[in-house]
Amino acid sequence: MLSIVYTSTAVDLFTEADLIALLTTSRRNNAETLVTGMLLYREGRFLQVLEGPAMSVRERMSAIIEDTRHRAIRILVEDTAEQRQFPDWTMAYESISPIMSHELSDEVPGYERTFADADSDPDPARTIRTLQKLIRWFQERAIPLR
Repeated sequence: MLSIVYTSTAVDLFTEADLIALLTTSRRNNAETLVTGMLLYREGRFLQVLEGPAMSVRERMSAIIEDTRHRAIRILVEDTAEQRQFPDWTMAYESISPIMSHELSDEVPGYERTFADADSDPDPARTIRTLQKLIRWFQERAIPLR
């Protein structure tokens, strides 16, 4: 199974309606291709984890790269895994508000890097550790919507 974590910047800020439409489509596509994962959105930035059969994940990434709503797409982690981090979630989602962002930066050391500063972080190991902490935080509090 392949797991990819990437960040991107929205060309235009997404409204809640835009995000709901994106999630509806993503969840349907992911269910059909056995892809699971999570999506975080904050102030025009996305952080997403995709996991599943390698061909399916690569096809989803290709679609994301071709999606004109994104720019500055950067793959932070590409790895194989024996088991899923999000086995029951076709696409778990959380919109990070400024208040939650402050709360997260207190709870998850290095949180800021996972969205905006990951592109310039020279230490990939630190980025991976930060992402792992963020994923654990997300798994503990998010509601698994299908």
